[in-house]
Amino acid sequence: MKLPMFTAALLLSSLAQAQTPPKTDAARLRQTVEQFLQVQSAGLPGKVNVTVGAIDSRTALGPCAAPEAFLMPGARAWGKTSVGVRCAAPSTWTVYIQANVSVLGNYIAAGVPLAQGQTIQESQLVTLQADLTTLPSNIVTDKAQVVGRSSNISLAAGMPLRLDNMRNKPVVQNGQLVRLVAAGAGFSISSEGKATGNASEGQVVQVRTASGQQVSGVAKAGGLVEVAF
Repeated sequence: MKLPMFTAALLLSSLAQAQTPPKTDAARLRQTVEQFLQVQSAGLPGKVNVTVGAIDSRTALGPCAAPEAFLMPGARAWGKTSVGVRCAAPSTWTVYIQANVSVLGNYIAAGVPLAQGQTIQESQLVTLQADLTTLPSNIVTDKAQVVGRSSNISLAAGMPLRLDNMRNKPVVQNGQLVRLVAAGAGFSISSEGKATGNASEGQVVQVRTASGQQVSGVAKAGGLVEVAF
């Protein structure tokens, strides 16, 4: 029995649609990127929020059994970023999608003006909150990281503190009575002297001995200065 031409056309069209695999839609791509960034940002110090950018509606990608998201070398799930999504089968394609990872968290700022080299006290610091991805790198997030240390630059009240601007807490201070220790093959000498400068652990400091001699040594915790021979 012959089918009417119109009915036959509908059947052919339905068959063609049934045989054509569905395209990968934008919603699935955005979900893949969002889930990937949520995993990558787990453990960041604050409340994480992931926003995935819009995808051009004209983007037509073939079907994909398992889209795989990835970051380009050097990129990370922090602030504005670009995430790649690739497919290996049954289609082969790669697309890049813009996204943003914000991290709402605490950071430490100067509560009062701090002079360069000034020893930092806890009472001089305040805890503020902001999107950490918009702040300078190496931001201080805990007061314990900087109390007792000093800054390489002067800081106005409200300025965030950065770890790369911090000097370590001095273990030897100018005018302090220190113990000079020297050791070599088969001998060990110990004497006292007065430091003529400040020094952190491992830094070289000048010491004046009781006889007035000036010697150099490596500052150690506990008021020790190691002198090499």
